[in-house]
Amino acid sequence: MSSVEIQVEHQTTDAGEHGVMKALVYHGPGQRAWETKPKPTIRERGDAIVRITTSTICGTDLHILKGDVPSVLPGRILGHEGLGVIDAVGSNVGSFQPGDLVLISCITACGICDFCRRRMPSHCRTGGWILGNTIDGTQAEYVRIPHADTSLYRVPPDLDPEAVVLLSDILPTAYECGVLNGQIKPGDTVGAGPIGLAALLTAQLYSPSAILMIDLDGNRLEMALGLGATGVVNSAVEDAVARVLAITDGAGVDLAIEAVGTPAAFDTCQSIVGAGGRIANIGVHGKPVQLHLEKLWDRNIALTTRLVDTVTTPLLLKLVQAGKLRPAGLVTHRFGLDDIMQAYDTFADAAKTSALKVVLNGRGPN
Repeated sequence: MSSVEIQVEHQTTDAGEHGVMKALVYHGPGQRAWETKPKPTIRERGDAIVRITTSTICGTDLHILKGDVPSVLPGRILGHEGLGVIDAVGSNVGSFQPGDLVLISCITACGICDFCRRRMPSHCRTGGWILGNTIDGTQAEYVRIPHADTSLYRVPPDLDPEAVVLLSDILPTAYECGVLNGQIKPGDTVGAGPIGLAALLTAQLYSPSAILMIDLDGNRLEMALGLGATGVVNSAVEDAVARVLAITDGAGVDLAIEAVGTPAAFDTCQSIVGAGGRIANIGVHGKPVQLHLEKLWDRNIALTTRLVDTVTTPLLLKLVQAGKLRPAGLVTHRFGLDDIMQAYDTFADAAKTSALKVVLNGRGPN
């Protein structure tokens, strides 16, 4: 096992000296508040303090509020996605300086431990998914980013911030956990569940012959058609499994992407995957699911799971910059950061509000 030495700069975090900020704080299942907290300060030499200009809310944040993620304790500032301007850096930070516009990765990477060297920073010895989980996150006016040199990405000022902020998590998650793990090939038939619109966007990079979207929400399905889906199935009004099997002449799909995190969605994927196919799990599961090996043992299928590593973020940034990937179309609602409580209500009630991704705007880059 590799060991990692962390050098610490001992600095006071006295709010009277360093100021305060507003932040979205988790207070246990079903409880959240927009309240005053001490502004973060440099604690380790590799840290950066980032002033948030753009953030968003993730489905994982809703899982946290349901109590599905026990590692998140009451008092934690939520959020793991964001775009912002560097306010201060530790003495070991060499790639960034105050004033730089940066994308915050949802995964914090030291870059030197055994997992990081295996391109698996989601399991970094001193990082991984810690923002809004085991350390304070990005749904605040300021956030402290450990290992800044390997956890931030410089952003060209001409890029749309609404597109870029979706590269913190949702796009690399869909691409790495769904598309790459699922090994999409030209000509494949792909089925994806709710919250799979980002998977729909990135799956098209590999020219599958068909992409079928399954959802309970007619609005999301209509958007899916506009984003390139070849077929949609509304599981609220029809038998999704029967419909997919009918579309595929009984063969099932080559790749089923589970992008929800519920037993029902996982069951659907098991029922629609074809012989020799793959099930790629993206969803955050807070409850047990059944693996129906009594039906799948002889089907030559593969099941993959993964926590996003964000190793493809530089590629995705280039694709956005080149106009090959246009994720800003997933944004349906915009709020000021101070209106985050209303934004959560809107995002959580997507069936009524037709919300897909909500963007939270803080103070601008200057």
